[in-house]
Parts: sequence; C-alpha cells; structure tokens
Amino acid sequence: MAIGSEAAGERRTAAPELDVSVVMPCLNEAEAVGACVQRAVAWLKDSGLKGEVIVVDNGSTDGSAQEAERAGARVVALADKGYGRALLRGFREARGKYLVMGDCDGTYEFGDLDPLIRPLMNGYDLVMGNRLSKLLAPGAMPWAHRFIGTPIISFLLRVFTGAKVTDSQCGIRGIRRESLERLNLRAPGMEFASEMILKAMRNNLRLTEVDVPYYARTGESKLSTFRDGWRHLKFLLISSPSYVFIGPGAVLVALGLVSLAIRLFTAGGIDLGAVDWEPVYAAAIFLAVGVNTLMLGVCSKLLGLREGTSEDSVVRFYRKHLGLGRLLLAAFGMAALGVGLDVWVFVQWLRDAVDSDVRSVATVSASLLVIAANLTFASLAAAMIDPEE
Repeated sequence: MAIGSEAAGERRTAAPELDVSVVMPCLNEAEAVGACVQRAVAWLKDSGLKGEVIVVDNGSTDGSAQEAERAGARVVALADKGYGRALLRGFREARGKYLVMGDCDGTYEFGDLDPLIRPLMNGYDLVMGNRLSKLLAPGAMPWAHRFIGTPIISFLLRVFTGAKVTDSQCGIRGIRRESLERLNLRAPGMEFASEMILKAMRNNLRLTEVDVPYYARTGESKLSTFRDGWRHLKFLLISSPSYVFIGPGAVLVALGLVSLAIRLFTAGGIDLGAVDWEPVYAAAIFLAVGVNTLMLGVCSKLLGLREGTSEDSVVRFYRKHLGLGRLLLAAFGMAALGVGLDVWVFVQWLRDAVDSDVRSVATVSASLLVIAANLTFASLAAAMIDPEE
C-alpha cells in the first residue's frame, strides 16, 4: 500500500531500515533550514536512535538546498510546488519506522523530539503537536490564526471526525510508518494537515496531542490566510458528506413531510395575518431538494469507498434496504401516482372545478414527477459508483 505520490501511478514504499526519519518541506528557508537540520541531527545522535533528516526542496532559489546539505540533511528536489506534495515525496523517500514532519522555518524545536516519538513507541499511531499552550512564544502566531482560523478549523474537525485536537494546524507531527500507509494521503497543499487528521480518525488510528514550543518564524511567511483557510474549509466540506448532504437532506425531507401534513389538516392553508401560507408549495420544494440532497450524499459515500473510506451506516442501509432495483421501483411508483393525479386535475379543469384543493393536488403531482425523475438518474449514478453493484 502506498504512502502517496507526486504523480498518479508513481508510487513506492521504502522499507523501514531506520528508527526515525525527520521530513522537512522547504521553500526558500536558507536563513533557518541549516539550524533546524543541525538540531534534528543532534537529537538523533543524543537519543541513540538510528535516523535521518530529509529536506524536500520545493524549488528554492536562495540556496536552501545547499544549507540543508551542509547541515547534514539528505536533500530531495521536487519541482511541483505544494506543502502536501513536498511531504508526500519526503515520506516516500523516508526509511524510518517513525516519521516526523515539521517546517524548517525556525518555528519548531527539532532539538527535542522525545514528546513526539515517545507516544509512538507506546502504541499511538499519530502524535499531534499543540502550539496553543504556555509554550507559545509571544508574537509567534498572528492574532487571526490563533483566535479565528485555527480554532474554527479545529472545531470543524472535532465535529466532523470526533478527533480530540486543540491545534489541528500544527505543522510538527509524528506518525508510525505502517499507520501512514493506511491513509492514502493526496492533498497537494496546506489542506494536507486537515486530511491527515480526518483520514486518521476514519481509519481508527490512535491519536494524541502533546504541547510543543512555537517560536516566531525566521524569514518571510509563505502562508496566505484566506486562500489557505479556504482550502482547508473546502477540503473538510467535500470530505464530509454526512454533514454536507445526509444531515441537511434528512432535515429537508422531514420539513417537507411536516408541511404536507399541515396542509392535510388545514384546508386552505394557514392564515398569517395579511398573508395566507399554503404549506403544500413549501412541501414540494423541501421534498424535491431533500431527496436530491440525500442521493447526492449516498453517491458521495459510495465514491468514498473507492478512495479507501470505510463502509458506514449510510452505505450499509443503502445496500441492504435500497439499491438500484428498489429505488427505480419507487421512482416508477411516484411517477405513476403523479401522472394519475395529473389526470384527475385535468378532469377537474374540464369540469371548470379548479379550486385551492385542486391546485394543491397539481403541485403534489408535479413534485412527484420531479422527484421520480431525479431519483431515477441519481439511483443510476449510485449504481455506477458502487463497487459492489
């Protein structure tokens, strides 16, 4: 199983010949990379562990690669830029049983990696650093990152995955090689940090968090607050179909059924002062959009199986109780009922007996036909995606 690749089909897994590999992505960090490498090399020597320091030079033009080599690192060149791409390339090159990742901009302390390695030796799969502690140096983190960006993304990860992390964006982490190989990481940019946590939780890895020092960076920052923040948010949204599709879809269907029930027991709608509200129209919208949203969620879940996500309750329910045959049968029944109601409405129109009740039936008929059509195409799409279909 591959750790990751910089291009499709280009994959390799190195045998764990060493105890620890320290991987540092690097883009124009000549002022700091040498000192970071030296501290990591000194820690390896003092710890008695066999290890290596790998610097992935992501197109530096300031002599970073030369500084890293002089300090004792093995430098790997990578032309395709991207934080995630650089780390994935470094992991592919690494030969250690335990892998440590960290930025080489002077913000992290590579001179003491015991807090990251010790939990891995005690059975944890992934060890996260936490910068938001008393070890955070004054002025090291921008106010917006400390109090807005990082807490929001960390909160979303806790909600979406159940991961008990305080600082989801901390760049220094440790992970066991065999655990990393289960994750199929792919994110090319800064969202790699969120992808690692999300997939670790979905693969039931044991995760813990330890406080780490965090200092003011050396040199110019490469981060873009809004661009990188959006990349994280976008990744979390497209990776969480239960929260984006299944939950909202279920709520919309429930609202549609409630609105329809209100119409059945309140002929003529509801009087809201100067406005008369006809629930059947709201029901039509809620049900059509809700069913569509639920099916998008099912398709997303099935697509996730192809990406290595574990089967969950939604997929099990779909396969056991729904599936292409039952959904097409349901769509056919809805269409038949919709056509039958349309015929009844047409007869009332010929009799010149169209009133609010007839208009409500016409709305329900149109909704049934729309839902039937959407359900037909969505169920076919789900069947095409489902690996077991």
